[in-house]
Amino acid sequence: MRIVALLAVRNEAYYIERCLQHLYGQGIETCLIDNGSTDQTLEIAKKYLQYGVFRIEHIPFNGIYEWEKILQFKSDLANDIKADWFIHHDADEIREAPKQFSNLAEGIKAADEQGYNAINSDELVFVPMSDKEAFEGCDYVKDMVFYYHFKPKEDHRVNIWKKTHAEVDLVSTGGHSALFANRHLSPDNFILRHYILLSKRHAFEKYGRRQYDPKELAKGMHRKRAAFNPEHMKFPPVTAMKTISKDGGWDLSMPYTDHLFM
Repeated sequence: MRIVALLAVRNEAYYIERCLQHLYGQGIETCLIDNGSTDQTLEIAKKYLQYGVFRIEHIPFNGIYEWEKILQFKSDLANDIKADWFIHHDADEIREAPKQFSNLAEGIKAADEQGYNAINSDELVFVPMSDKEAFEGCDYVKDMVFYYHFKPKEDHRVNIWKKTHAEVDLVSTGGHSALFANRHLSPDNFILRHYILLSKRHAFEKYGRRQYDPKELAKGMHRKRAAFNPEHMKFPPVTAMKTISKDGGWDLSMPYTDHLFM
């Protein structure tokens, strides 16, 4: 079974190596889509051309964040690439199968064998807990231990799917859910660790200068992130957060419908 992560990046040097290492170790191949990176992202990614990365595509950067164009590009790749399953993936994510499986590929194969063609993931968001914490340049997956369960609605992250004869639509849901005819969703959720921010300084770097596509803003997309001012970034209280368990389990109680750092 061939499983391909469609990974779009722009200036993700903090994340890209850890992300690609994880995907390769989980039995997942990667098609990287670079959106005009100006940092070391591409240089790092090319080291993995024999270790999971099998293809690098390019989308020109036109000075603004054009998310729908990227999603459509991913949808077209999913129709073009010969693979059994796909994952719509971001560089700041680490994905895991339920703990009874040894890796992500094994978990996806099990869902396939049970007749399912789509998988939802529970999103666990990791953020720094104070302006003194900074996780750039380190193993943030090992070092960041506080998270909250982000669940704005049911089946919020259905972006692992099986290739079928039907074309997939990622654009309509902003990438949160892969839509296609005769979708049969697995009842077993996977885990999506989302390392959305590594420090307050990183918040300025990631969101402070981002210009969104006016056409997408007019559709109501990106509203909260476009309005987010890193100067007003909130550090959640410890009482609002969960801590990584030694037994590998996750606390999904009391999910939040809004991001705590906003």
